[in-house]
Amino acid sequence: MTVAKAMTECLAAEGISTVFGYPGAAICPFYDELYKTDIRHVLVRHEVNGGHAASGYARITGKPAVAIATSGPGALNLITAIATAYMDSVPMVVITGQVNSDQIGRDVFQEADITGSAEPFVKHSYLLKRPEDTAEVFKRAFYIAGTGRRGPVLIDVPFDVQKAEIDFEYPETVDIRSYRPSSTGNGNQIKRAAAAVAASKKPLILAGGGLFTGNAVELMRRFAQQTDIPVVSTMMGLGAMPTDSPLYYGMLGMHGCKAANTAVNSCDTLILLGARVGDRAIAAMKQRDDLTVIHVDIDPAEIGKNLDVDIPIVGDLTLVLGQLIEAIPGGTDRSEWKHTLDGCREDKPIQPAPAGYVNPKQFIRTLDKYLPDDAVVVADVGQNQIWTAANITLNGGRFLASGGMGTMGYSLPAAIGAKLADPSREVVAICGDGSFQMQMMELATAVQHDVPVKVIVMRNNYLGMVRELQERAYDNRLTAVSLDGSPCFTRIAEAYGIANELVDSPDNMDAAIQRLISSDKPYFLEVAVEDFEKTIL
Repeated sequence: MTVAKAMTECLAAEGISTVFGYPGAAICPFYDELYKTDIRHVLVRHEVNGGHAASGYARITGKPAVAIATSGPGALNLITAIATAYMDSVPMVVITGQVNSDQIGRDVFQEADITGSAEPFVKHSYLLKRPEDTAEVFKRAFYIAGTGRRGPVLIDVPFDVQKAEIDFEYPETVDIRSYRPSSTGNGNQIKRAAAAVAASKKPLILAGGGLFTGNAVELMRRFAQQTDIPVVSTMMGLGAMPTDSPLYYGMLGMHGCKAANTAVNSCDTLILLGARVGDRAIAAMKQRDDLTVIHVDIDPAEIGKNLDVDIPIVGDLTLVLGQLIEAIPGGTDRSEWKHTLDGCREDKPIQPAPAGYVNPKQFIRTLDKYLPDDAVVVADVGQNQIWTAANITLNGGRFLASGGMGTMGYSLPAAIGAKLADPSREVVAICGDGSFQMQMMELATAVQHDVPVKVIVMRNNYLGMVRELQERAYDNRLTAVSLDGSPCFTRIAEAYGIANELVDSPDNMDAAIQRLISSDKPYFLEVAVEDFEKTIL
């Protein structure tokens, strides 16, 4: 068979049923073979959004998803999505077309060195020069993407290679001598961690996004309940612990809540589970000599990178948590420590918005009231992300966002991918009027492929997060943050044939949200937010 045909056989062998992409001449042999299969291809309107859609799909399934583009600008447009997936440890296999092998390096039409360009943002990349290596390369790519610290792997396939004839057999196993991701935690380190927790008066679990990519959420909850240890989360770890759990004290960091930030600065033992502790989180943490830090992560490079660690444990979270559950007996009473933290919980009243506007925090809390428990909420980057993270409750649902890279234009394509991954769940994309204009073309993708995602745009006529920064740090010199000239967003939705409403008063908010959720088709709400609304509660 041809390599192009073999590529589709590789995808089928890996259980891939849906892919996201945008075709072009250099990838057409593969697309022609894809046409003959049962694999569903979702045509996006911009290559970067094919990557974001694959990201949303992978984050719900927990398995590598596939994004496809052609050579040159098509492949280069994917780099932002690749970097976004890399920073958030999302498993993805990216397939790109390339010019003929004998033309590489000659600056021919639509040639770009995509393997070189994407090198900082991939776990690994392959330029498939030998047709007979096809099966082995694909097997390795999926294995690398979906094991260890998950992440994107790139396969670049020249046009002539796609058309070459090969004998095909997909390998059942893979063995890469230079790639041996750790699994079980070191026994001595487990004992040290168990002793530290046993001696601790005020231990705290910090739940990160790695709990989701490592499929360790349920084990973390069991560990917390068995040991009666309070839990806080990073933004990427939202939902790892149910919001209504008495052990959960909220999100920490510069946009976090008082209880969580008090907890991390008052605890005597901090247990980091799948968390990078990036700058937004560590900004709220003080380095203290009396603090013992236990850091569990599959990637040794992350341990101690941003916070000094006393007990490092490299390993798969599911296995390490199993070891800790066995090593640390239950029955410890931490009521005094929890009582202290309970005193820091806050529920600040929400101030009503001026006439013609809606308070965005009030809107998110109202939305939360009607969402099913297992809903997936995809927040874009900006004020909308903070409003959503601070006011949504997650008792069985998921919160998706671009955490490490902070990529605007992520929410709608990621929501489309998430909905296709699990059609039974309600999926809502929440974005600002700035980020929406980076992705609004993907409304067509939702319509064309009948994906009933719900889209909410917070319209305040500014790049709000940057505007707030300029107000505070640049003496209120507002530069290049006004979004004057933006279209009427409800009319944009109307142009795509999507039912829509403008929410500009608390009086019409509840009914609009109920119609949004009850619709079995895409639905669009534009929420009028006062221009100078702040992110702080």
